[in-house]
Amino acid sequence: MPARVAEVATSVRRATEDDLRAMPSDGYKYELVDGQIVMSPAGFRHGLVSVRLGGRLLAFVDAHDLGYVLDSSTGFRLPGGNVRCPDVAFVAKARVDVDTLPDGFPELVPDLVVEVLSPDDRPRMILDKVGEYLQAGVRLVWVIDPRAVRAVVYRSLTDVREVPDDGSLDGEDVLPGFTCRLAEIVRVG
Repeated sequence: MPARVAEVATSVRRATEDDLRAMPSDGYKYELVDGQIVMSPAGFRHGLVSVRLGGRLLAFVDAHDLGYVLDSSTGFRLPGGNVRCPDVAFVAKARVDVDTLPDGFPELVPDLVVEVLSPDDRPRMILDKVGEYLQAGVRLVWVIDPRAVRAVVYRSLTDVREVPDDGSLDGEDVLPGFTCRLAEIVRVG
């Protein structure tokens, strides 16, 4: 008589937005991706670049009354169900109803997303994230590599350009008039 093989059903519990909100404030960045909590370590250089750029964006956006600049503690619920927390994000004023601002994760896609690479970031993971942002309707994505002193600008997965160390980030039609020399926000010293 042949041996019977028992099939064992295994399932992994899918994480929820409540699980994401319950993550500790321990200096790590957490996102909800495909039902799993994903943690990204962010170090000193990462934080420095994020704050420098966020500060410049905030000053420009406030001076021109254009909208809202948000930091990495803000999670955005994307159409596919993932909650992403870009290092810096901008949402145009006309797209936000200030009377109904949610306390939780908004079902709102930023106009500009900035991701600052950490030493542990993997290219595939970053490209997946960029693709998800663009598919969701983000109009402009900046991926900044502080160690290489370069950035990559995405308007789509085929409209991509590199910003060298002596170049500038440009707000294009998303933030007309905003420019920032890459070296000014990336170089330490």
